[in-house]
Amino acid sequence: MLLDAPECQLVLMDYQIRLMPAMLEADTVLANAARLAQLAALLAVPVVVTEQNPSRLGTTVDFLRTALAQAQPRMLSKMQFSAVEEGLGEWLRPEPQAPQGNARSLPKHLQKPAVAQRQTIVLAGCEAHICVLQTALDLVEDEFEVWVVTDACTARTERNRDAAFDRLAAAGVELVTTEMVAYEWVRSAEHPVFKAMLDLVK
Repeated sequence: MLLDAPECQLVLMDYQIRLMPAMLEADTVLANAARLAQLAALLAVPVVVTEQNPSRLGTTVDFLRTALAQAQPRMLSKMQFSAVEEGLGEWLRPEPQAPQGNARSLPKHLQKPAVAQRQTIVLAGCEAHICVLQTALDLVEDEFEVWVVTDACTARTERNRDAAFDRLAAAGVELVTTEMVAYEWVRSAEHPVFKAMLDLVK
């Protein structure tokens, strides 16, 4: 199973000013998060950015905010560690639209199809074993397909980060890297944004 950009949404969690200095490999993780944001903008993948208790931990770091400019993300401030507890699931799953006109008067082949929902969530952030883990598990419970981008996730310690990945994999979450996401979203060297994607990942 490969990622399909038109079925995806990107969630970037808690890359915040007062949090990132304590994180393992913070510069590399932020660079990968920025790549994901720019790829999402190129491919019209919707983006949500969360901030945990921003009055204490600050806003999203400037480097990532700059990369996010073209993606025009929705911003979700939260106090719960799982963003699903703060309404993320409702943001990711739009309300079903009522059929237009008198649907019963039309045969099925003439009825307008329902708007396709983007049920695949590409998720990255920090800390891997707290907010990312709890959000991912809640999204799985809500029947989303969740893919966690390991090289865009971090924690204060390697042990906590890797324990989160083990637990996520056991729960059925797909573990991928930034380049996996990029090449699967684009799929072909003939894709209109292939060269721009290549510039981002190389």
